[in-house]
Amino acid sequence: MLQRCSASRLLQPLPARIVVISKQNVPKHFPPHPVRVCVRGYASSSTVSGSSSSTPAHSGLAIFAPLTNDLDKICPRFEIDGEDIDVLRGPVEFYETLKAKILQAQRRIYLSTLYIGSTEHELIATIRTALQQNDQLKVSFLTDALRGTRGAPKPTTASLLASLVTEFGPDRVQIRLYHTPNLAGLRKRFIPERINEGWGLQHMKLYGIDDEIILSGANLSNDYFTNRQDRYHVFKSKQITDYYASIHDAVSSISFDVQPTTEPSGYSMSWPTTTSSPSPLEDAPRYIDHAAKTLGPLIAPKENLQTQPARNSAHTTIVYPILQFTPLLPADREEDSSSSAAKSTELPALTQILTTLRSPPFISSRITFTAGYFNPPPNLVALLLSSRFSHLDVIGASPEANGFYGSKGVSGMLPAAYTLLAKRFLQSVEAKGLGTRTRILEWKRGVVDEPGGWTYHAKGIWVTLTNTASTSTTEKTREGEVHGPSITVIGSSNYTTRAHTLDLEANALIITADPRLQKKLKAEEEWLKEDARAVELEDFRQTKRRVSLWVRVSMWIVTAVGGAL
Repeated sequence: MLQRCSASRLLQPLPARIVVISKQNVPKHFPPHPVRVCVRGYASSSTVSGSSSSTPAHSGLAIFAPLTNDLDKICPRFEIDGEDIDVLRGPVEFYETLKAKILQAQRRIYLSTLYIGSTEHELIATIRTALQQNDQLKVSFLTDALRGTRGAPKPTTASLLASLVTEFGPDRVQIRLYHTPNLAGLRKRFIPERINEGWGLQHMKLYGIDDEIILSGANLSNDYFTNRQDRYHVFKSKQITDYYASIHDAVSSISFDVQPTTEPSGYSMSWPTTTSSPSPLEDAPRYIDHAAKTLGPLIAPKENLQTQPARNSAHTTIVYPILQFTPLLPADREEDSSSSAAKSTELPALTQILTTLRSPPFISSRITFTAGYFNPPPNLVALLLSSRFSHLDVIGASPEANGFYGSKGVSGMLPAAYTLLAKRFLQSVEAKGLGTRTRILEWKRGVVDEPGGWTYHAKGIWVTLTNTASTSTTEKTREGEVHGPSITVIGSSNYTTRAHTLDLEANALIITADPRLQKKLKAEEEWLKEDARAVELEDFRQTKRRVSLWVRVSMWIVTAVGGAL
């Protein structure tokens, strides 16, 4: 039930800065999280020396200065130790780790996800136990309104979570559902429920407990806990956890509030009186304007603020939160790149990485790129294929490992659509003469919905510097490479047109000189390849891989009416 609540080009770096970020328009029961963010200010200069970089020279990170100097102008920056990041291997370890941390929670739990499975009673029981154990604990949920209410009045994410509000009250449990401003009016009325998410979703996966956060691409449902492969990084950092909490809270403040009711659906969804803007269904332009003012200050570096003490040169790892909020940031759609309005940071950061890889000392790096739903936009493909890499592996899901394999209706055509897109990418590789240095790998472990069958949902980028790009500060292996990837991106984004134009995405870009973390990242990269095999253009010519005209026409229709895969 939906109702309106009443009542209302040379730059010289200056010293590092402190930014204190606080969230606007957040319900009074969930106070804002102040965040100390390490950012940069710049002043123009006629000369720039190599020693001017703020990247610690004694931590092994100095080699990355050409990249970090530019990233510092795009997004906030945190410096931590490599041992502060744990890499989990599979869905069972992810679920058990999540439950264990929830049970140990003392102050806060915040969970941003696309949806929570409507039958995840064990997870809800775990959260209930944590709330019973500690009356100071508060829990905040942020999911997507379309996916979180799909199927009502049958059990939904919203109805499942509403029971916690009944038991512990709105002072301790908050449930918010984000609704895209792109789906309103006639679109919302006539686009079928099964495909309406193609117009935009809350897609962030942020699982924060006290001073630790798990960043992942996994949602919170049974398959993500048992037989759906994703990636999962645990960050043991209060500052990073606080920062993502500020993002979670800000999006929650511009989302619908859920309360329990006795109606058949089990919940009501209303616009919070604490938010001064109209809902996205009532007045999308004013909603977007308010959202941009709320989120913009959180995602961009700041200038002219109190100077931070000198950075700790012992830190071996830099973390850049990179976010994509295109539906809520009009400046993302402006062609004038000089606009001072806040813009998303994911696509600019990815662009900067791939651009930097075309110049020394990063030439001849090894790159692995993966996405469960393979559909990178043309500009990303062009950058990826123009990088001067020594080897590129692209991992995607085989049709039998696609989460939509065997689905009824329009969604059942998606595996074939992604097959067509992978074929087109491989044709581009061959056309550029990169076939000897590029592999397309399809991940498959059994067949979806059959005994032993898994689906593939991992996404990310790994960059491994070869010896030619290494320095004496980084130990090298006998195989001619450093211990493993020095750069990786972890998070919710599938790096698709939809992710960069319609969804809300949250990721972290990690740059590390820590051999221990590099080894963890190498192990992660290798185990994802264990179930992947290389495919050639000849494989796509097989009868079973042919894509029907109806699939091709449907892909065109979705794009024509403003949606995206």
